Amino acid sequence: MILSLLIFIPLIGSLVVALLPERQTGLFRWVALAITLVEVVLAGMAWAGFDRAETGYQFLQQVDWITLPLGNLGVVSIDYLVGVDGISLPLVVLSAVVMLIGVVSSWAMTHRQKAYYSLYLLLTGTIMGCFVALDFFLFFLFFEFMLLPMYFLIGLWGGPRREYASIKFFLYTLLGSLLILLVMIALYLSVMDPVSTAVVAGLISDSSEVTDEVIRSIQSFLQNGQLNTSQVVHTFDMRYLADGRNYLPNTFLNPATEPIVLGLPARMLAFWAIFIGFAIKLPIVPLHTWLPDAHVEAPTPVSVILAGVLLKIGGYGFIRIAWDFFPDGAAQYAQVLAGLGVLSIVYGGLTALAQADLKKMIAYSSVSHMGFVLLGVASLTAEGVNGAIYQMVSHGILSAMLFLIVGVVYDRTHDRRIESYRGLLQLMPQYATLTAIAFFGSLGLPGFSGFVGELFTLMGSFQSEWLPGWFTAVATLGILLAAAYFLWTFQRMFFGSPWLGPFESKSGSDPVIADLTLREKLMLIPLGAMALVLGLFPNLIFNLTNATVTQWLTKFAVE
Repeated sequence: MILSLLIFIPLIGSLVVALLPERQTGLFRWVALAITLVEVVLAGMAWAGFDRAETGYQFLQQVDWITLPLGNLGVVSIDYLVGVDGISLPLVVLSAVVMLIGVVSSWAMTHRQKAYYSLYLLLTGTIMGCFVALDFFLFFLFFEFMLLPMYFLIGLWGGPRREYASIKFFLYTLLGSLLILLVMIALYLSVMDPVSTAVVAGLISDSSEVTDEVIRSIQSFLQNGQLNTSQVVHTFDMRYLADGRNYLPNTFLNPATEPIVLGLPARMLAFWAIFIGFAIKLPIVPLHTWLPDAHVEAPTPVSVILAGVLLKIGGYGFIRIAWDFFPDGAAQYAQVLAGLGVLSIVYGGLTALAQADLKKMIAYSSVSHMGFVLLGVASLTAEGVNGAIYQMVSHGILSAMLFLIVGVVYDRTHDRRIESYRGLLQLMPQYATLTAIAFFGSLGLPGFSGFVGELFTLMGSFQSEWLPGWFTAVATLGILLAAAYFLWTFQRMFFGSPWLGPFESKSGSDPVIADLTLREKLMLIPLGAMALVLGLFPNLIFNLTNATVTQWLTKFAVE
């Protein structure tokens, strides 16, 4: 039940907050804080109880949800199915931590608190659902439901151009969702559930009797045409969608009989559709333009969630769905995919270097750092994929810290322009120290988590048999550019004589700006400590991911 609790506790909490009387203003944030604390405890329990040597899914829970016999069309079967493996568990823990930090950063929120915290908890539950759902239909429901709270959180509590940013975010993500939906329907019509089909066909009396021999037998019957159409149970179960032996003959996405559509084999067309759907969420250049607008207009807590967690659903979708269901497409187009990753790394870095707005600079740095995720996954090597997952966790921690850092000065001055600050090292020494940790961690300084993630993705891409070596050489420019824009920003804001452009003292004395409050320290110090601990002890992540990734890569092995 631990994964179901991670989903439904915040969903129920969202409903509770929505039903509380409006006058209970101070209670809303305490309910949200208590629920996100419980989420961290549950995620920690899953982390502690996870078997690192096991390659399959753990904490599985499966309940029949929708079963609809359709005569000659077969049987519609949709299950409530959740589980985690070494790929998804680190992202579940990351989500729990970031959502807790987001509640703490929302503490000063005074406008429409009831609606805000209700939507926040709804978002928390749907995010958890995305990372633990193993039924594609269930995953898609959570993926779609995330649109609603994010749209309102940006549109109601954002900056001056919040309506534009929220609509742009909604339309981009909805386009990706529609592409994913089309592929999901095609997959469903092309794949059978071998266990349920064996029950309907009379090979076994119920699912408890299933064995590997029974599954091989029913798959053989399917390929030899020995099953009636009415006996076939279609499925959204991701475990079966990823197995080519469960594809029905002469269906749209069967690898052996796929038709040609728009000049491409159907499976390749489906791969690109689902890739674009998740590439928008990551985001990858040129599908990234919604991200800077959303970040700039979103309130600080929403930017923390957006960068820290939501972008990771794009990378997770690459591994869990696009690459897993269409390994032939991922292998055939590995160079193109890696090239898009390299393009995002360099373009994001160059654009970040040109920004005058601190928040927009960090937004474009996210585009660059997420490019390393695509490069690592496209390498189809153990180092690259492990590095991509590590990079997602590392970026989630560091980007959350970076956007909180922007929020600290913005709360005091309502100004995000880099040129408006100078000499903050003297005015805010504690703030300067934590900013240095975040900047140096993000630019890949050894000893921090950012270094490990980028190192392994570059190692994986360099030794990949699918990619030319010069891809790695170009990608390293991203590290150089990160050093340039982070160090230049730090130099301009923190060194020199104290000066605050919009708040310059008329008397000629040094301007006054408050250093970190206790609440701000409670947000920033744990994130900085996590970046350092993961940088020094990367096996905290790799021990979770390696066994699963090694097994996952077997489907890409060259004969």
